[in-house]
Amino acid sequence: MSTPYPFTAIVGQDDLRLALLLNAVSPQVGGVLVRGEKGTAKSTAVRALAVLIPEVSIVPGCRFSCDPGAPDPACPDGPHEPGLSAARPARMVELPVGASEDRLVGALDIERALADGVKAFEPGLLAAAHRGILYVDEVNLLHDHLVDVLLDAAAMGASYVEREGVSVRHAARFLLVGTMNPEEGELRPQLLDRFGLTVEVAASREPDQRVEVVRRRLAYDDDPAAFALRWTAEEDALRAKIVAARALLPTVSLGDDALRQIAATCAAFEVDGMRADIVMARTATALAAWAGRTDVLADDVRQAALLALPHRRRRNPFDAPGLDEDKLDETLEEFGGSDTDPDPDPDPDSDPGGGPGGGSPSPDSPDAPHAPDAPAPQDSPDTPAAEDSSPRQDSPGMGGAGEQRAVQATEPFRTKALSVPGIGEGAAGRRSRARAEHGRTTGSRRPRGALTRLHLAATVQAAAPHQRARGRSGPGLVIRTDDLRQASREGRESNLVLFVVDASGSMAARQRMGAVKGAVLSLLLDAYQRRDKVGLITFRGQDAEVALPPTSSVDTAAARLALLPTGGRTPLAAGLLKAHDVLRVERMRDPSRRPLLVVVTDGRATGKGPDPVGLATRAARLLAGEGTAAIVVDCESGPVRLGLAVSLATDLAGTAVTLDELRADAIAGLVKDARQPGEQTARRTGGSISMGRAA
Repeated sequence: MSTPYPFTAIVGQDDLRLALLLNAVSPQVGGVLVRGEKGTAKSTAVRALAVLIPEVSIVPGCRFSCDPGAPDPACPDGPHEPGLSAARPARMVELPVGASEDRLVGALDIERALADGVKAFEPGLLAAAHRGILYVDEVNLLHDHLVDVLLDAAAMGASYVEREGVSVRHAARFLLVGTMNPEEGELRPQLLDRFGLTVEVAASREPDQRVEVVRRRLAYDDDPAAFALRWTAEEDALRAKIVAARALLPTVSLGDDALRQIAATCAAFEVDGMRADIVMARTATALAAWAGRTDVLADDVRQAALLALPHRRRRNPFDAPGLDEDKLDETLEEFGGSDTDPDPDPDPDSDPGGGPGGGSPSPDSPDAPHAPDAPAPQDSPDTPAAEDSSPRQDSPGMGGAGEQRAVQATEPFRTKALSVPGIGEGAAGRRSRARAEHGRTTGSRRPRGALTRLHLAATVQAAAPHQRARGRSGPGLVIRTDDLRQASREGRESNLVLFVVDASGSMAARQRMGAVKGAVLSLLLDAYQRRDKVGLITFRGQDAEVALPPTSSVDTAAARLALLPTGGRTPLAAGLLKAHDVLRVERMRDPSRRPLLVVVTDGRATGKGPDPVGLATRAARLLAGEGTAAIVVDCESGPVRLGLAVSLATDLAGTAVTLDELRADAIAGLVKDARQPGEQTARRTGGSISMGRAA
């Protein structure tokens, strides 16, 4: 077993270390979600914590780590004889992002269950993590069905495994610790709320602190055992402090004044439900015990709010977690007394080991919400819209003399379902039809590899004709491996939604560009809810650029969209060819994830070359020839319409909707069924459009 990096040797990251240690003192706090950029010691700190957790007493031979003092009466390995006891180190169990559900909850031997009625159960990771730590690295990338299992186990403190009438239950109470990089996507709100505390981490910008990080890491890599030995005294002291705080915890008093501050704070920040109040109370109590006190002070309540509330007050996926500290202080002052700690000690241990600076800087991240633009002058009702359909003279590249400041998006709206044609086999999601492990049963087949979903009726039907030949004499069926049938299921998959946005001068009218951004923002919100990957390509001036490579972080896409300037010519062909290149690379990286192309343009094509329109047509037909499902958002306005976007949709073998239809909550809902390219033309009847070749 490799030597873990010492917890006390971590430089800085005081909030992270404090949150982890509070959970070590009081596991009832509910775990920690660590959010931050890559390379900020998130995983290192979690793995180092496991060494500090005190040993646990278990019943010898119990696979489910029952407590000898209070064994689980429903333990599958029970009942246990009283008086038997053993000790072992607390476990840290890692849940891989790509784990199967059977690996997480355990697996039943279906063949023995059917033939003999025996509950032959192999415990999973939830059983191994009982009374320990369950660590999920990149928790935001976890499949939805695994998230559902975690939610159930965290809520009930038990895991249930049920297969065709055979069920097993065992205790599963664990400290849930997750790490994530927000640039790769956000968590579902239900799982986000299950984490007791959240911490934002970022690399220090202090040169001295960064030097110390590198020095210690190099020393550890050269000789892990010798490096860990240098920190033995600090580790032992911190372990003893955790034990002392655990012993003191039951004696800590949470007074009425502190409870009123907690309730008032949660109400002031409009958090949903009562879990935040309970988590704050437990965190404040743990903070007092950690400081060696038996009374909870206002400073404890304040620190608890900073750790427990930021991730619970988000109202939509484009809101970054955070807390207004001035508002927090005002609330605490209004509802609190005068019990302040004259010498608060926010450091997680007596020797922070963080060198100068201590604390966790929080610079702006790329997925932070965009700052609102300064008020723009409104177009005079007597002045026509400031559109310029003529080509502009640009400097080389994306910029140009006609460039205008970024326009703020209008309020996003709810969209209806937009899907890719056919049945795929991509990652689990909520957009398009797919063959999946979860969903409605559509048939059966012989299993390829391990059986994961038994089709009981088909299995019995396969085994029934052979019972006499197999010498059946008892009530049970004689089942053989060849009889087993796997259930074929149809669910939903996530897709790659690639936006190609026209930012040229012809789109530069402030009111119209704001509506375009609002529409794209609405589709980004829809992509977030359906667990899609998104990408953003913009074109203007003389070229196109990938503003955001395909990612699961719609927050980042929204931030890039907010900063998008407009102006210059309309290199439509460049935008389409750039989309072709991005999709080609993504097909090699993830061939099972099907793309959906959303082109937002008025259809004009200007730029380099003698025939920009013909070049755009050829680029569109190239995409259509590869079977890329496409929709064109027609942004053309004015009394005279040229129908250029509709022609583009025809070349893409997709469909076109106008900006008015988009703003009227109709874009994605208009697409009831995305048919194969070229199968039929788009229909516009009664407010609905089917994706096919545009009329």
